[in-house]
Amino acid sequence: METHLIYLAILIASLLGPLALSFDSKVGFFRKWKYIFKAMLLPAAIYIAWDIYFTAKGVWSFNPECITGIKIANLPIEEVLFFFVVPYCCMFIYECIRVYFRNLKRKRQYDLFLKLLAVALVITGIIFHKKMYTSWTFVLTGLFIIFLYANKKYFKHFDATSFVISYSIIVIPFLIVNGYLTSIPVVLYNDNENLGMKISTIPVEDVLYGMLLVMMNVAIYEKIKSKKRTKSHPEVISSKLQLK
Repeated sequence: METHLIYLAILIASLLGPLALSFDSKVGFFRKWKYIFKAMLLPAAIYIAWDIYFTAKGVWSFNPECITGIKIANLPIEEVLFFFVVPYCCMFIYECIRVYFRNLKRKRQYDLFLKLLAVALVITGIIFHKKMYTSWTFVLTGLFIIFLYANKKYFKHFDATSFVISYSIIVIPFLIVNGYLTSIPVVLYNDNENLGMKISTIPVEDVLYGMLLVMMNVAIYEKIKSKKRTKSHPEVISSKLQLK
């Protein structure tokens, strides 16, 4: 393989399985594309802007031998595609969990876990404010969790139990993909801007970076899906309200 196609090849290989299985009759993921693709747009825009800024600041860089050379601003086109390919794969896993474990009940301890995690992340991010990757990732993830709970009525369909269980599974393929990107290496990190704690070759911050990306996609996806469901069945919603 031409080395300049490595990053692109990793993305394609990551997408093949979830894309092929999207037409599984039980999950029917392809029927949810209209929600999934809409949900991707805002998180992708935020992450691309974040990535452009961090690349300019030297928080990370890209191995020119492993990319096609096509760029948007200072980002390789592959890095832009990352914020669509990875969320697609993660949302596929999330939906599989939701479909195959329909009896998964909401449990308060998962809400408590996310709330405590949010506080811990914000405090840690402030303590390590001089390390850009650490501080930004920890604080933004913590603040987004706080935002979700502060607007619980608006994001009432976000289920902490389903999310935490799903992400604990999602993080495995996420780290495998990142493992390739950091070990080849395709992406090079400036360790002065992170804690220096690594899972093999992967900065620990990547786990939270991925969590925030997936959480934003899930929260927006569930909101869009619930709006469509309300519009499609207004008489059902109305009758439920009357019963209450």
